[in-house]
Amino acid sequence: MVVWIFSLSVSAIEISRIEPACWWVGMQNPELQLMVYGKDIGRASVQLDYPGVHLKEINKADSPNYLFIYLEITSTAPPGTIALTFKEGKKKQVISLELKPRATSIGAQGFSPADVLYLIMPDRFANGDPSNDVWDNEPIDRNDPFARHGGDFAGINQHLDYINDLGVTTVWLNPVLENKMHQAGYQSYHGYATTDFYRVDPRFGSNDDYCRLIDHIHHQGMKVVMDMIYNHCGSLHRWMNDLPCKDWLNHPEGFVPSSHNLYSIMDIHAPPSEITAMTDGWFVEAMPDLNQRNRHLSTYLIQNSIWWIEYARIDGIRHDTHPYADRDFLSRWCKAILDEYPGFNIVGESWYLNTAPLAWWQAGSKWSDKQSYLKTVMDFNLMNACNQYFSVESKANNPLRGIFEVLAQDFLYEDVNNLLVFLDNHDLSRFFKQGETNLDRYKQALTLLLTTRGIPQLYYGTEIGMYGEKKDGDGNLRKDFPGGWPGDPVHAFTSEGRTALQNEAFDFLRRLLQWRKTNPAVDGGKLIHYMPDWETECYVYARIKENNRIWVILNGSNKEQSLSPEKYVEVIGDNTSGREILSGKTLNLKERITIPAKGVYIIE
Repeated sequence: MVVWIFSLSVSAIEISRIEPACWWVGMQNPELQLMVYGKDIGRASVQLDYPGVHLKEINKADSPNYLFIYLEITSTAPPGTIALTFKEGKKKQVISLELKPRATSIGAQGFSPADVLYLIMPDRFANGDPSNDVWDNEPIDRNDPFARHGGDFAGINQHLDYINDLGVTTVWLNPVLENKMHQAGYQSYHGYATTDFYRVDPRFGSNDDYCRLIDHIHHQGMKVVMDMIYNHCGSLHRWMNDLPCKDWLNHPEGFVPSSHNLYSIMDIHAPPSEITAMTDGWFVEAMPDLNQRNRHLSTYLIQNSIWWIEYARIDGIRHDTHPYADRDFLSRWCKAILDEYPGFNIVGESWYLNTAPLAWWQAGSKWSDKQSYLKTVMDFNLMNACNQYFSVESKANNPLRGIFEVLAQDFLYEDVNNLLVFLDNHDLSRFFKQGETNLDRYKQALTLLLTTRGIPQLYYGTEIGMYGEKKDGDGNLRKDFPGGWPGDPVHAFTSEGRTALQNEAFDFLRRLLQWRKTNPAVDGGKLIHYMPDWETECYVYARIKENNRIWVILNGSNKEQSLSPEKYVEVIGDNTSGREILSGKTLNLKERITIPAKGVYIIE
């Protein structure tokens, strides 16, 4: 689908684009903003005659080449085509805007603790259509970790059976919108420098291809999370050649870097200058900072996300660099989406390694002076603890106590079950390390991830032990999945193409993920945990939801440990036996339980 449509009636008025290109009847918010772009369009008058649709406002911009038109689409408006007539003297042009019925297909489901997200960088997962590899004269070079590699929607689509069989429930794709940045000398294979908010990048496929992929994912019984970025855009976005308004950008004169001081937002001692130094600075030089305080821009961005939900039927949003955008805008944006889709979910990237600031951002926080409406935040604090205390190099005594102490601070959160928990992602060193030959810490960390509170997220390739270090550059955190390209010497999508260690990792994770779907206790069940003592160094906790409960034992020590069930009677209850789901063995809960060094027990 193209993102602008028009028909000429009498030539002369030069309208080249209207956004959005279509809308829907029956939305909760009856207002629709149209951004119209064309040479000197600001001098034109606008007329329409359509039942149930009223022309509410016409706003000229600072640039004569833009008009912001606000329509009211009442509940009586039928689906059809609105004819917008633009006139300037004898010049005339008629633009067609389609009004569609609300979507009835699967979508807008939200995601919850019952789900497990699987994060994919589309350029690096699989290349199913080599014909779309090169665009914008940007070459493919798989030997360069910072260049385009050619992954696309077709490649993901070809491996949906693999993803579904693994046991995840939700596919989160790194940004898929157009990043036409090659002429700026900026390698934006990652997708975080948007140059068109209504078009997917042609190297991944078309808008229709994206919708088909989502439809196929839904038919596999899985969901889709779309990565969005409203703090900034790419420096080669067409706006940069003709800004609609003088205040469309923060620092329109050019690059002024953000202080990246994320704490200034909530710091009661911070002067206003400290806050604006963070929010109004550019993230990097290639990403101009959008000024969401501009009314027209904020409406544009809010409508853009609603458009993608309705058009593509995505189920959730992950918002990049959440604290960097204007705080009032963020609240309006989250609320507007929840008003239209009450079951929807947005997770904001809030990169804090402490519990308090993460809790401050979550919806309903008692610590914040404003309502954020952000249901889910990314738990970078627990991620950091897992990487520290499940570390290959860790020499700490009673290492799991550090993880216990992070979780013991959960009283600060308004909703502990709506935290996104993860071990790594596209911005972090991978959890698995090069040269590892023992999976003990891998199994313990993944067990914790998939049985503690929150919504788990996995990074593609974790299931086969892919590795990469931040110190070597972000491109090395985002390696190609082996077997995703024709002619790859290794094909890790099949058991035959994996090493023995990779199959051990894959089989363990698959068993855990498939089991997770069957036990309601991990879906928002109460977490009860015990401090790891210095004698056994075991972290013991339970998840309990109605009549469903699991009991988890992680042995943090380097030797076998024996635990007395009497200490844990509060979570064992009257049960005399339990099934250890990884081994299938039945354990007598009236006798001492022996767990191997660095061992894992999950007992139902």
